[in-house]
Amino acid sequence: MTGRVEGKKALITGAAQGLGEAMARMLAREGAKVAISDINFELAKATAALINEIHPGQAFAYAHDVASEDDWIRVVEQANADMGGLSVLVHNAGIGGGLKWIEECDLDHWRHMAGINTDSIMLGTKHALKYLRENQPGSIVVISSMAGVLAAPGMGAYNASKAAAWLLSKTIALECAKMGWDIRCNSVHPVFIKTAILDPFIAMAGGDEAKAHERLSRGIPMGRIGEPDDVAYAVLYLASDESKFVTGAELRIDGGMSAQ
Repeated sequence: MTGRVEGKKALITGAAQGLGEAMARMLAREGAKVAISDINFELAKATAALINEIHPGQAFAYAHDVASEDDWIRVVEQANADMGGLSVLVHNAGIGGGLKWIEECDLDHWRHMAGINTDSIMLGTKHALKYLRENQPGSIVVISSMAGVLAAPGMGAYNASKAAAWLLSKTIALECAKMGWDIRCNSVHPVFIKTAILDPFIAMAGGDEAKAHERLSRGIPMGRIGEPDDVAYAVLYLASDESKFVTGAELRIDGGMSAQ
């Protein structure tokens, strides 16, 4: 099957590398125009250029601090203008931040985590909805985490921010349905995926990537960690009209971890 999102116009935050880059590449391959936003503008431009080499004119890049309301207003307006509309919004940008037990977690760390992982979803959705309404059917995809479902010691700020993102996605879904808009909102919950977010775990394993992956996969029934495309395929489905009756749901990409 090809062209699964033909004609869609998608804004993906944090898309210069990692999961976001995989999503942008896959959506472009399946026919969508993609707006790549990232705080690292140079890398965002490079990623857009690589996509445009294969799919000319389909990718655009923007400098974007997702914790800034002014940035959100500028980016959604420009993306809407450049792509000729906005029908898909993927809240992918996020940070980890390492392990901090409650007694050592300062308020600045807590607020920084919440600002990027949670506040950004409220701000982005708030300012993107007027464009999504003009391009229905629309889809909003929130990248949460299995850490938003299952808690762990030392991860209070991250757990809380990702759990808030999860429930906020359901509120957005219900509000859109209540208003009679054909705009869906769903969340995706990956477990450990082979991206830079695993770098702290690799460092803890003395730089031994294989050893770190082996440790992280012990609690996963399938016995391995995930690939970026495992998450990108979930986003592709939720961005497409194949999921036209799916809203307020969560899709767990966890190798069976939450089934135990």
